[in-house]
Amino acid sequence: MRAGERAEYSVKYGVLRVGNGEITVDTDSLRGNPVWRMALQVSGGVPFFHVDEHIESWFQPDSLRSLRFVQHLREGSRKYDREYDFYPERRVGVDQAGKEFPSVDAPLDDASFIFFLRLQPLEVGRTYVFGRYFRADANPVSVTVLRRERVEVPAGTFDAVVVRPIIKTSGVFRENGRAEVWLADDSTRVLLKMNAHISFGSLSVQLRHFTRGDMAMPIAYHGCANAKVLP
Repeated sequence: MRAGERAEYSVKYGVLRVGNGEITVDTDSLRGNPVWRMALQVSGGVPFFHVDEHIESWFQPDSLRSLRFVQHLREGSRKYDREYDFYPERRVGVDQAGKEFPSVDAPLDDASFIFFLRLQPLEVGRTYVFGRYFRADANPVSVTVLRRERVEVPAGTFDAVVVRPIIKTSGVFRENGRAEVWLADDSTRVLLKMNAHISFGSLSVQLRHFTRGDMAMPIAYHGCANAKVLP
């Protein structure tokens, strides 16, 4: 994983191509800390339904601890805005109203969790259980490795690892969302494809172009010390 990554996606609603998405990873600073900033943008729709989502995550590259998370979602008539700052040393988060809530000592948000997942061994048939979601009451997060397969997306044909993350929230990875994520089964582990169920049907995101960054991640943290691996 590298700073400077840029992945462009086609977005489908059912069988219709309805928009585009993009994920970028760049260097930044926050509260005096060198961080990486991951940004995700998805936009598209059909005459009766529109989705527009923007997510940003600021996280420390050496420890993969998230320090800030912002999400703005418009899904049909649904409007959803979240802004959080995290203080891992105190195990608390602060929401946009300035209210503190219990967090964890190595928090991950919805975006940085995907980045973290790209670093895991992901053995088929295993379920990995992590206690790192930034809201303590939404833990644990489970990730089931479903299979390996060849997948064709607009960017080409790739070997992939297919996983199903479940987070106890109302987002894409909620339990009844039945989301599946295809990660490249190579050194990039880039997100190739994602399928999820939303309020009005199914949403599919597929890679159409990937640019690898030029700054390698100083990875000092490959896993989670308190993770459970279930057979």
